[in-house]
Amino acid sequence: MKTFLDALLSILPPLGMGVLVYFLFKSIIGADAKERKVRAQIEAQERAKHDLTKGKRSPIGEQPE
Repeated sequence: MKTFLDALLSILPPLGMGVLVYFLFKSIIGADAKERKVRAQIEAQERAKHDLTKGKRSPIGEQPE
């Protein structure tokens, strides 16, 4: 029984670190996804605001007639 308990106690630290790393990466990836979503919304708002103030503009590389 002591051998089994020793084996169980020796496995706990790596399992604990694995769980900690899992939640750490999950939060980092979630924050990145949220940041990308917010940035896309801000860019869309800025594009819409720019289009309203300047009117339709010609694409880059084309000369207006």
